[in-house]
Amino acid sequence: MTTAMAFVVVIIAVALIFDMANGWHDAANSIATVVSTRVLSPGVAVVWAAFFNFVAFLIFGTRVAKTIGGDMINIKLIDSKWQLWVLLCGLLGAIIWDVITWYFGLPTSSSHAIVGGYAGAAIAAHRGVEHLLKPEGWIKTVSFIAISPLVGMVLGFSVMVAISWIFQRQSPDVVDRFFRKGQLVSAAFYSLGHGGNDAQRTMGIITAVLAASSVLQS
Repeated sequence: MTTAMAFVVVIIAVALIFDMANGWHDAANSIATVVSTRVLSPGVAVVWAAFFNFVAFLIFGTRVAKTIGGDMINIKLIDSKWQLWVLLCGLLGAIIWDVITWYFGLPTSSSHAIVGGYAGAAIAAHRGVEHLLKPEGWIKTVSFIAISPLVGMVLGFSVMVAISWIFQRQSPDVVDRFFRKGQLVSAAFYSLGHGGNDAQRTMGIITAVLAASSVLQS
């Protein structure tokens, strides 16, 4: 195995460690309700969530991975000998930030951590931002930092009002039986959303790693 290929393997391993750190932040949310209400055991709940996380790309495609891997940073402007280092440093920065915020219980975003880490390392290697940051990718990302919480709040409020209205005349036993089954559906949809979004960040970084390594070896 060449030195460059060994470096690629190390970076991919670090990317998987970032995936684990991301899981500390976000992944447990998808099974919190089904475990706390004892609808599923923790082990079965993890399998349930893992399955829907894995199949998400078949339903939603790989748009997020493409955005992270190619629509944020014009990595071709960086000297080829530094491209893999940029990706490694971006991952390490995101992991360190995730661990710090997880330890203190801060509700931060792993998405923003990896995007910021990647951009910061790229700017340092490029010694500036001129033509480095791709506007199309950053406009989408920054816009939805504000849009997604607002949309979530409106939808959450609307669904809660609708459920309260629909079930206001039902007995507690009927409501309990219905929602114990409904939690399986909500956990599945949450896991699909996580797999279609959060899980694809690492896919995008690994894609960028493979592209950078091919340039280095050519």
